[in-house]
Amino acid sequence: MTVQRQIGFWIAALVVAVLLLFVLRGILLPFVAGFALAYLLDPLADRLQKVGIGRLGASLLILVLFVLILIIALMILVPFAAQQVGAFVERLPGYVTRLQELGAEQIGPLIRKLGIEDALPAAPPSVGNLISQGIAWITAFLQGLWSGGQALIGIFSLLVVTPVVAFYMLVDWDRMVKTVDSWMPMKHRDTIRAIAHDVDRAIAGFVRGQALVCLILGTFYAVSLALIGLNFGALIGMTAGILSFIPYVGSLTGLILSVGVAIVQFWPDWTMIAATLGIFIFGQFVEGNILSPKLVGESVGLHPVWLMFALVAFGALFGFVGLLLAVPLAAAMGVIARFALRQYLASPLYRGTEPAILKPRVEPEKVDLDA
Repeated sequence: MTVQRQIGFWIAALVVAVLLLFVLRGILLPFVAGFALAYLLDPLADRLQKVGIGRLGASLLILVLFVLILIIALMILVPFAAQQVGAFVERLPGYVTRLQELGAEQIGPLIRKLGIEDALPAAPPSVGNLISQGIAWITAFLQGLWSGGQALIGIFSLLVVTPVVAFYMLVDWDRMVKTVDSWMPMKHRDTIRAIAHDVDRAIAGFVRGQALVCLILGTFYAVSLALIGLNFGALIGMTAGILSFIPYVGSLTGLILSVGVAIVQFWPDWTMIAATLGIFIFGQFVEGNILSPKLVGESVGLHPVWLMFALVAFGALFGFVGLLLAVPLAAAMGVIARFALRQYLASPLYRGTEPAILKPRVEPEKVDLDA
């Protein structure tokens, strides 16, 4: 089989896979969630096997404990979060109005002293209107995710099918990996294994490591903001921790919300406002210099812009299923792109077939026409 036919075969397979994913996106959520759950819990099952527990018993024990912990966490967090979100949304217009008033009081005299009030627009756009538009866009986006992910299935199916799928996938995980490995073309098996290892390292390093980073940051922000008495501090802290899955987005969102609430609540006490700001500066320092290097590592290779694009693009195309697939697909495409770039840089297409082209260019000798 020629290289052209091989490339054509894999491109056709990729197109078919994408089309199937798009057509079946409405029923894939519990299966994709179960697969992701089995992937995340597989290392724990391997460790239990090493201490003498069978694969079936280890999978059953892990899944039961995971479901119990998840149910307890939801029972505790969901009522609290729902109450806090409702109260925050209700008071948000008042916060925005108060911030506008404080801005006018503090910045207005400075503008008049500089004599530039005539250069400013007579009716600046309302910050409240901009926030309302942003909330409407986010709400529409979330509704699109919900409708895309729950079009043909309900919550009951998600809660029932996902653990069952995860259990069977976890029991047969090693066997499935060996089977798929045996299907690889023998001539390129070592190369494919190396690429698959890099993809697994990228996905595992980011998902597992970043999830732990989010948990630590969310707990720190929530506890710290609650201790200084900030209104909705626990909600803002947890939100910042969850959004930290996207680099810089979580800390920036939490910083803006918490400082805005702190200004309205504590003004003119700059001590508490500075304390709120210091919490996020310290959290960002710890994340960038301790947590992310230790737990995520630098070998993941997921650029923040590429990650944000993947989340938005796959979320818009495939709904909630797309959000689950965004990170692993982005990591896989990044690994394959870097492999293709290395192949290109080592190929004659980049280096050329003649070694002479790598030598410095020699100027031709000038011919004396008068000789």
